Amino acid sequence: MSGMADYQHISHGFDPVFDERSRVLVLGSFPSALSRENRFYYGNPRNRFWRVMSNVLGEREPAADDIEAKRAMLLRHGVALWDAIESCDVRGSSDASIRNVVPADVARITGVAPIRAVLCNGGTAGRLYHRWLEPVTGLPAVTLPSTSPANAAWSAERLVERWREVLLAALEA
Repeated sequence: MSGMADYQHISHGFDPVFDERSRVLVLGSFPSALSRENRFYYGNPRNRFWRVMSNVLGEREPAADDIEAKRAMLLRHGVALWDAIESCDVRGSSDASIRNVVPADVARITGVAPIRAVLCNGGTAGRLYHRWLEPVTGLPAVTLPSTSPANAAWSAERLVERWREVLLAALEA
């Protein structure tokens, strides 16, 4: 029974990014150990999220440690960012190990912002959203290929192409 000891019940640790102009909500699953340490989204420099977003939004990629620039870039373009889970039991950064889920209180965003599309960063986020949050928001989600370094099948170029197609259509809708 060594397995139980590796699990920790962990809270998310930082706030969603949104304001009253946010039109599209991008959801991850739960922050990695590195993101929790940095106290902001996609803190692993090998995760391609910030490279993909800046490319799609036509901006220079913010410096890795510049949380304000990352937040401002998203808000300028009407993009909200959060995770599907508020807290859970997790082993390290393994999405596959997530259990005892407490879903995020997505009404914190949808009560303030005119969100009209939800995009999930990867299959785990998509499944979590569908199970826990879609009944609350009533909005269907598009699940996009994960920007995680674990998703080696998708090159940065292909990710940008697919994310651009979906995100820009959602923002222009």
